[in-house]
Amino acid sequence: MVKKRTAILLVILAMIIGGGAVLALTNYPIFASSGASASTGLSQDEMNKLNTAVKLIEDGYYKEVDHEKLVTGAINGIVGALDDPYSSYMAAEQASEFNESIEGSFTGIGAEVELKNEQVTVVSPIKGSPAEKAGIQAKDVLLSVDDESLAGLDLQTAVSKIRGPKGSKVTIMVKREGTTDPIKFELTRDDIKLETVNAHMEDCGIGVIEVTQFSANTGDRFKEELAKLEKQKMKGLVIDLRSNPGGLLNVVVDMAEEFVPKGSIIVQEEQRSGTRQTVRSSGLAAEKAYPVTVLINGGSASASEIMAGALKESAGAKLLGENSFGKGTVQTSIPDRLGDGTLLKITIAKWLTPDAEWIHEKGIKPDEKISQPDYFTVAPIDKEQTLKYNMNNDNVKSAQIMLSGLGYDTKRKDGYFDAETKKQVQAFQKAKKLTVSGFVDEKTALALEAAILEQIADPANDTQLNKAIQELKQETLAPASNS
Repeated sequence: MVKKRTAILLVILAMIIGGGAVLALTNYPIFASSGASASTGLSQDEMNKLNTAVKLIEDGYYKEVDHEKLVTGAINGIVGALDDPYSSYMAAEQASEFNESIEGSFTGIGAEVELKNEQVTVVSPIKGSPAEKAGIQAKDVLLSVDDESLAGLDLQTAVSKIRGPKGSKVTIMVKREGTTDPIKFELTRDDIKLETVNAHMEDCGIGVIEVTQFSANTGDRFKEELAKLEKQKMKGLVIDLRSNPGGLLNVVVDMAEEFVPKGSIIVQEEQRSGTRQTVRSSGLAAEKAYPVTVLINGGSASASEIMAGALKESAGAKLLGENSFGKGTVQTSIPDRLGDGTLLKITIAKWLTPDAEWIHEKGIKPDEKISQPDYFTVAPIDKEQTLKYNMNNDNVKSAQIMLSGLGYDTKRKDGYFDAETKKQVQAFQKAKKLTVSGFVDEKTALALEAAILEQIADPANDTQLNKAIQELKQETLAPASNS
């Protein structure tokens, strides 16, 4: 049995690029699987076998060998044999970065990643980060960093290559589903300081609380903003969990209790024996008199999915948006048992929704599927190539999507640069006081991307949020029915 004081339950997505990992921590105790005897570790014969292998390598390998690297490699190999992207061994420096990330700030590009099918894959960019501003998206596969391939690397090594000092530039090549050629991103690393809760009241009396991550102070901030909205006689509430990669489980439980009635289930944990532990609401908050809608998308993961599942199944909230990420396992972090500041993180359970659904690798389906305009997820244009009439490639497709999103209707978005596309490029260039060539050169590509980012940032174009507000407004205006 792992002692409570040495282990912390986690619901964790993956390593944050440039800053460790986002954790979902809880103080719930961890128990060994029911009915299973505790392992005694390696037998003496197995220890001898490992020692012999190390000695043979150190004595016979044709180059000098770093003993510490061999030991680290052996532990990484053991953890890697689990074939689990959420279990890992961290050396002292990585463990320190990991712990810093729990505090909610770090330096990097600001994206959650996991090792999926042996590829470094984005779970979600963090809102306001260099990664999000550049257009990196959930499910993107990171291929290389500054022309150095990430293929075959463990997650921690890949993350260390992407890390760097604030202000330094990094070039990342990305493979994205639906595109033929890799996409090039040039980013500047920055401090990622997480203000995890943002709230406002719409003129119609619908409150909106955006939660970008579940960090240590998120619960308190959420309650503060919720209380302010309620004092303003809020008629309905939108909780925006889109592109929220997760966070602290005890914070999720605390926040869910604002809506889930006393005794109702918030989340369940299932051990390998099949034994389940159920977390129920203490019901401290008063019953809400207003309807709640939760926004989710493909970047809503882990703790976000716990929140969405609890509010849907135990509090009657509506889910709107797109299918969530699908991360349904629980990890424990053991920071001091191996010595030297190292840390071992292993998966120890599944988590289930209140209705006992395991959403792992499936995600949570929204009650109402609403997608954003296609330009919200458009890939950036390769600036090294000038796009011209009669070309046919993914960069032309991106330019057509951007032009159409800006009101320059190219009539097609299939990547073929026809006469109409050229006409619309010229119209855009004229409006932006660029050389009217009809070619998409570097200056035109940069102007297109800047304009489309402004379009995305305009709340008027947020289809999902506006739909949620509109439906809540209609619901609150509907006359009460008599029974």
